[in-house]
Amino acid sequence: MIARKKKTTIFTAVFLCLVLLLGVAGCGPKESADTEDGKTVIKIGTVGPLSGTAAAYGTNVLRGIEVAVDEANASGELGDYVLKIVSEDTEGDWSKAANAFQKLVDIDKVNVIVGAVLSSETAAGGDIIKDAKVPTISPSSTAVDLTKGNPYLFRNCLSDEVQAIQLAEYAVKELGLSKFAILYTNNDYGKSLKDAFEAKANELAEVVAVEVFMDGDENFKSQLTSIKEKNPDSLYIAGYYTEAGKIAQQAKELGMNVQLLGADGLCNVVLLQIGGEAVEGAYATSGFYPDDPTPAVQNFVNAYKEKYNEDPDMFAAQAYDATRIVIEAIKSKGPSSEEIREGIAATKDFPGITGKTSIDEEGDTIKDVIILKVENGKFIRAR
Repeated sequence: MIARKKKTTIFTAVFLCLVLLLGVAGCGPKESADTEDGKTVIKIGTVGPLSGTAAAYGTNVLRGIEVAVDEANASGELGDYVLKIVSEDTEGDWSKAANAFQKLVDIDKVNVIVGAVLSSETAAGGDIIKDAKVPTISPSSTAVDLTKGNPYLFRNCLSDEVQAIQLAEYAVKELGLSKFAILYTNNDYGKSLKDAFEAKANELAEVVAVEVFMDGDENFKSQLTSIKEKNPDSLYIAGYYTEAGKIAQQAKELGMNVQLLGADGLCNVVLLQIGGEAVEGAYATSGFYPDDPTPAVQNFVNAYKEKYNEDPDMFAAQAYDATRIVIEAIKSKGPSSEEIREGIAATKDFPGITGKTSIDEEGDTIKDVIILKVENGKFIRAR
């Protein structure tokens, strides 16, 4: 009898432990049971390219997140909570991005995700985070209607449509341009920029040529030769800095005298390194100007430079702001996934370093467009 009673007691204890473990697991990503230095951990997942041709974007986004998390943890502003980053590299591939989102949700059980970086990556994770009810805010995914219909998806950047329309208006009304050529990358980002810019430029002036290229292409002389025959006065590059720098170099080699234009995909120091003199005078839309004398901007710039020994770009700044929006949501609503979602959705006139920011009913951002110009080998503010 004694032996049987002991077995029953052990079985009961094991059963109760399993129930408790299942109960904790059932909490899903909404709350973290992890602790660190006596504080409850809130996990922030990140998704983006840390290797591959778009690595500069993803690296700078992660760095911007790290600066914001370091500041919040050091200040103690979250009280009994501490932030922890769980980062996933997509290599710029949408299928790997989908796997990264799934891992963060199912295995890491993050409370919130800041990402992804590229529009195709964020689109790949949309249904995943919607089903899991994990709020996600992208600092740089600009595809039109990306957040529409998904109450768990937000962004802290202007859509391709807004950027392209405002640059087309600026090019015609302020720069006096009238004959546009467009060279776009064959992905969601390039297509949406091309569509919006082409429509607005044709409304205000004339688009005389449209050519396409693939991400990773090295030689653009066939497209540029075709464009040159149409004699445009400007070339709008709807793509990323790596290809844009090479396009600029090859256009110069072909003797093309065109005003270069682009969107935020060009706003990286690598464009200047690859393009050199060929990108002098180029204009591009952006969400951040690091030489803004505002104290908040300069505090961020100094913290970033101290940590990474280089100047932050737009991607780092928008990631910093996106993370600060998450932090404010935690402070105002609470640490669970649903509370963070509510806090992000309620964002209004957030005083970010990338400008005063509000989130509309579709999860899209409302803020002003900045236009930068390459002058003497660096980006300056044109508007």
